[in-house]
Amino acid sequence: MNNIIVLPLIVPIITGILLVFLREQIKLQRIISLLTLLFIAGVSAVLLNLVYTNGIMRLDFSGWAPPFGILFVADSFAVLLVLTASIVTAICLIYAFSTIGHRHERMFFYPFVMFLIAGVNGSFLTGDIFNLFVCFEVMLLASYALIALGGEKVQLRESLKYVLINVVASWMFLVALAYLYGTVKTLNMAHIAQRVAEVGQEPLLTVVALIFLLVFALKAGLLLFFWLPGSYSVPPTAIQAIFAALLTKVGIYALFRTFTLMFPLQADVTHTIIGIMAGLTIIAGCMGALAGRDIRSIASYNVIIGVGFILVGLSIGTEEAMAGAVYYLIHDMVAKALLFLIIGTMVLLTGEIVVKNMSGLIRNYPLFGWLYFLTMCALVGIPPLSGFIGKVLIGQGAIETGSYVLLALGFGSSVIVLYSLLRIFLASFFGETLISEEDKKPIPRSALVSFVLFAICIVVLGVGAEGIAKYVNDAAHTLMNPSVYIDAILTTDP
Repeated sequence: MNNIIVLPLIVPIITGILLVFLREQIKLQRIISLLTLLFIAGVSAVLLNLVYTNGIMRLDFSGWAPPFGILFVADSFAVLLVLTASIVTAICLIYAFSTIGHRHERMFFYPFVMFLIAGVNGSFLTGDIFNLFVCFEVMLLASYALIALGGEKVQLRESLKYVLINVVASWMFLVALAYLYGTVKTLNMAHIAQRVAEVGQEPLLTVVALIFLLVFALKAGLLLFFWLPGSYSVPPTAIQAIFAALLTKVGIYALFRTFTLMFPLQADVTHTIIGIMAGLTIIAGCMGALAGRDIRSIASYNVIIGVGFILVGLSIGTEEAMAGAVYYLIHDMVAKALLFLIIGTMVLLTGEIVVKNMSGLIRNYPLFGWLYFLTMCALVGIPPLSGFIGKVLIGQGAIETGSYVLLALGFGSSVIVLYSLLRIFLASFFGETLISEEDKKPIPRSALVSFVLFAICIVVLGVGAEGIAKYVNDAAHTLMNPSVYIDAILTTDP
């Protein structure tokens, strides 16, 4: 039964290879891609229940028991993210069916999405840190192709910057891996945690931990986000939404796994630095969102604010704050994908990217306008929508630990998010319409379907928070008690 852990990695890779040979069969590519993602989502749901019932599961490749072999590990935190990533990508593909165009579809859009999701799922599920590096690279190679898909000048410029930043980050990742292996003689995450606990987190290991912090901060957009607004604004809308939902979240996942499992002993150093970086990220994201005149850059800076807020939960480090961070992470993947799809559709309908050049959209597209309003309310954290419960739990954790500065920054950012998105809502959806009946473009039906599906997810995550609470609490418990993870890997049979 443990073999199903590898399916979220293997199935999209096989599908991606198959789709390469179906270049001209666009409808077939669409059907196979969507069915693959729905299959992975189904497998993830089954896996989530198995983990909750039986505890953490692992798969030792070729029968090599840890810490010597490669292994995949399924705990509630990883599987929740795999499930969310699969659902979000499936809905983004539905949007892409009618908007991305046959030219992009013939340029291997669907195979690259499959390879991207394979890298993302592999990053969430791997149990050794070298394979985390490998899965990161699989994800990044696919994202390099997707960001340049179309070959426009601005895409090539931003993709070059994106590639250079990530190559430097990958090199630093390898350097940190070499120092880590040289010190603890293992790359298995649970074994690293055990070794670090045995020898204590000496200064050299703390330095290695800080290098990992730097690497994952670059990938997550934690303070080092200068590459993000440009890179996320140039690809087609469906790709922007997938990037906004998934890429920074893999970096965030790596930060949580690194600093709750492998390097938790010098929290006064590492977690304090993460807290400072998270606070500065929120401030910088708020300044960017306030200063933005281009709706794409405003959306991108809202991604950055979300990254800072989630990592406030890691910095606080209580079980409540962890649960809040997991809730907010899931919510953020869904809501940011919907925000980017809506923003891209606004650009498609008006041909404009500047807020003040849009007006009166709600007269022509009332459902579209109110879906934007719903998304805004969710991102602000208005109950009972999906962002509410995560904010409350992180806030409670901040009060418990006396982290009042982070509390003020986190909740103050909600006001800025509200202001920046409300400004778009009032300026773009209300007022005199600039689109005549003759120039009015219809919103593609599959795009509307994707908006509605995301909106349902947002409402269900908020109203039905109790339904996923047991999985989220299990994830938070494992994060806060690394011995649960270590014992499952090193002392139990697979």
